[in-house]
Amino acid sequence: MDETATSVPQPTSEGDSRQPHAANRPLLWIMGGVLLALVGFVGFVVRLMADTPRPEIVLAGFATNLERRTPAQRYNAKRAADALNGVIIPPGATFSFNKTVKGWTWEQGYVKAPVSYDGELVPAFGGGVCQTSTTLYNVALMAGLPIVERHHHVFAPHYITPGRDAAVAQYDIDLRFKNPYPWAVRLKTSVHANLLEISALGVEKPSSEVRILTDVLSQENPARLTRVIHPNYTPRKRFFVRNPGAVGYRVVSYRVFVEGNKEVRRERLSDDSYQPMDRVIQYHEKGL
Repeated sequence: MDETATSVPQPTSEGDSRQPHAANRPLLWIMGGVLLALVGFVGFVVRLMADTPRPEIVLAGFATNLERRTPAQRYNAKRAADALNGVIIPPGATFSFNKTVKGWTWEQGYVKAPVSYDGELVPAFGGGVCQTSTTLYNVALMAGLPIVERHHHVFAPHYITPGRDAAVAQYDIDLRFKNPYPWAVRLKTSVHANLLEISALGVEKPSSEVRILTDVLSQENPARLTRVIHPNYTPRKRFFVRNPGAVGYRVVSYRVFVEGNKEVRRERLSDDSYQPMDRVIQYHEKGL
């Protein structure tokens, strides 16, 4: 008997290659959509992190005492500090005290207060502003900011260690320093009770700790100077101290950078000479 072989049709090789792809196409579409969504989400997170400011930390802070200052000096010091509050120093920028405060005249709202002039205290607009510039100078030192310009006083101020003051005067005596960091530095100021406080804020703490050293090379005590004035211009007291005087110094200052309790760099900041200020006692003629 002849047997006729019956063959079962088999899919062609071309059909083999198309059939699985057609079945998996919806799954591929879903996976592609998920991948695109994931990429978009990652991009959103990256942009959000870039736009969100990093929290600030205190790079350095310093305070000086206002206790022995007159009300006018305190007022001027605080007014200058208010002008500094919130100022941002961009990376690589140089800060200028005079350009920031913009003068301390009557038009700027400042008042007359005692300043040292030719060995005596005389009233002048802006007396007390130098305490603000001095406080800021020490903040810049402790924060590791390079000092571009700084001047010492003729006579050593009583509110700061000799060698660590910073005198300012419009328009040629300025305090300037640079921000060397890749992030901005923001200044924060406040006056609480008898303290004038200034801080420098940033997003990252410098690797080095800063220490300031002062070496007093010489010291000269003030002379006593007595002045006699006409009785018609003498106050009720027989005598009074018109100027308490100030000691003269020669001081060398250094900034030392320390890492792990080991000195890694030492910078000579200044060699300052302060004149002694005579002590002035004013007497009534009849009291001599």
